[in-house]
Amino acid sequence: MEKKERHFVLVHGACHGAWSWYKVATLLKSAGHKVTALDLAASGIHPKQAHELRSLSDYIEPLMEFMASLPADERVILVGHSFGGACICVAMEKFPEKVSVAVYATAHMFGPDLNFYAVNDEFFRRLDSLMDSQFTFDQGPNNPPTTGLFGSNMMASKLYQLSPPEDLTLAMSLVRPFRLYGHDALLLKEAKLTKEKYGSVRRVYIVCDQDSAMKEDFQRWMIEKNPTDEVKVIIGSDHMVMFSKPKELCSCLQEIVEKYS
Repeated sequence: MEKKERHFVLVHGACHGAWSWYKVATLLKSAGHKVTALDLAASGIHPKQAHELRSLSDYIEPLMEFMASLPADERVILVGHSFGGACICVAMEKFPEKVSVAVYATAHMFGPDLNFYAVNDEFFRRLDSLMDSQFTFDQGPNNPPTTGLFGSNMMASKLYQLSPPEDLTLAMSLVRPFRLYGHDALLLKEAKLTKEKYGSVRRVYIVCDQDSAMKEDFQRWMIEKNPTDEVKVIIGSDHMVMFSKPKELCSCLQEIVEKYS
């Protein structure tokens, strides 16, 4: 039973894929854990394209299908990075009984009293520049952009500035456009969280202090508005903690598992 409970489900951030977890997945597996790293829709090697996605539900469908497929008695450790945090929030609401603990690694975290758009708007308000990131405007130039893709300068200076250069090179060849979700009623409905379900799952936030994209003050703003059971800090990590501090992240995850599952 012990081993069965230690099943990590790793959820990547915007433009990235399951590939971004290759270091951490290897470390967790070598420590004797079961690991599932998923490609969300239109990410990694998933066959869909970003423009085919109509809603957040379309994007997170691979995660929801995976959660639904788990045996009734299995509980997993959900780990979300960056926008992956928003995705695990929805999974916690739908499958609270299948999650022993949720971990947010410098990730978007909303809650019953802090909605998806409040977090998203605050993130963009604090981000000084998207630099050379590229956008498409499928609904015309007067409407908000429909997809975004991190530019190489943005990745080098805001996301990967403390990561090994070979990981940045890898990422530049693998990132894919990310579907952007404008303000719509459907998304608020899809992403509605309750105290009864989402609120019943224990949560730990891992703060990355050198993140230049989701700065530490923004991470702490989310924690203040939606308090977690515990806050851990990884010193000297950029936004891509799985590349800049994989061993430290793995140690954090193992400590969390010991305590919460």
